[in-house]
Amino acid sequence: MIIHTVSSGETVISIARTYGVPPSQIIQDNELALPEKLTVGQTLVITQPTVTHTVRNGDSLSSIARDYGVSVNQLLRNNPILGGNYDIYPGQTLVILYPPPQLGRHYVNAYIYPFINQDVLRKTLPYLSYLTIFTYGIRRDGTLIPPSGGDDEEIINIARQYGVAPIMLVSTLTEEGVFSNEIANYIFTNLEIEDAVVQNIVDTAVAKGYAGVDLDFEYIGAANAENFVRFATKVRDELKSRGNYELFVSLAPKNQRNMPGLLYEGHNYAELGNVADKSLLMTYEWGYIYGPPMAIAPLDAVSRVVDYAQSEIPSEKLMLGMPNYAYDWQLPYIGGTTVAESMTNAEAIEQAQNYQVPINFDESAQSPYYRYYERDVLPEEEALHVVWFEDARSILAKLELASEEDLAGISVWNIMNYHAPLWLVINSMYEIIKPGVNE
Repeated sequence: MIIHTVSSGETVISIARTYGVPPSQIIQDNELALPEKLTVGQTLVITQPTVTHTVRNGDSLSSIARDYGVSVNQLLRNNPILGGNYDIYPGQTLVILYPPPQLGRHYVNAYIYPFINQDVLRKTLPYLSYLTIFTYGIRRDGTLIPPSGGDDEEIINIARQYGVAPIMLVSTLTEEGVFSNEIANYIFTNLEIEDAVVQNIVDTAVAKGYAGVDLDFEYIGAANAENFVRFATKVRDELKSRGNYELFVSLAPKNQRNMPGLLYEGHNYAELGNVADKSLLMTYEWGYIYGPPMAIAPLDAVSRVVDYAQSEIPSEKLMLGMPNYAYDWQLPYIGGTTVAESMTNAEAIEQAQNYQVPINFDESAQSPYYRYYERDVLPEEEALHVVWFEDARSILAKLELASEEDLAGISVWNIMNYHAPLWLVINSMYEIIKPGVNE
């Protein structure tokens, strides 16, 4: 895999000629919506297969996988044009092998909402170890609020078709859609309710076919730190008594033990890390919708979180959070007034192409950004914007960090939109572990 950064005057055709690949391959692999309008600083992932196969009459994806000694999931990863489906036709060229992944074996988790487009889901599942469905909430009587907007059982069944372990996320999200430290306080101070919640979580996970549970209790405060550990321990013990289920905990991105702030004070890394099978570091949202413009997951800040986490939790239990979205801020930023617009990474790149503005790269943050003047406003109202997003370079930097620090893997928030460079880079760099599946 090569990451090419576009220079002035370059086109898809000239870049393809440089690397000896068809222009159509670059367009297809990177899912370029505007291939004729490359902009300076844009990145393109160039893949170079080592083995290909031309489909013959009577071939199936399973028979081709068997003939070459690879898994069907590997064929789906190497051929995203298939969209996670098994339909092939005579004369079609399939990639069988790329050069071996350079960064070793890792787990890949990703979050979704139940209303995900099923084409996006199926296209992404071959790249995943775990699929975490957001989210069950908790009522004051100890019953669970089911995920809104879709059928989690259908998603569970689809995930298992691809050898992916579905994970049930449980949070303090209310029916109004906000995290509530009040509900956490109520549960933790009423042990009968707490025990009922534990039982309902595990009963639901087992009944629906989940492979484990992820506890995402945010903004619970220092007073509930030990209570959360007690609760997580109960969930773990009940899960393990029912079979080979895993417990995950989602951790706020702390860089020191006594980091101030409601988000951080309720998470005791050492104790929660000891209880859980895996700890998911929520290493994103430095740049956030109400905050000042900056990288969403600046690598220097992310690295400090990893350093601290490793001092409290074994590396092999840690998974590095990665964002899969972008923010667009109007300038100047005014605290309490400015609200960034959330957008997909593909939309961010296309916007830079449409405005034909150069994409810059912050070396410290290892993150791309650009500025543009908004059109469609009166000249005297012309507004300057800045956009921070993720591209192949920033993705690779995070994968390398997780590998260099011997972490279990990565955890992507979220995969509601398919970002081709993300999966191209992951597929090139990581041998993806499929829990319970021999690949």
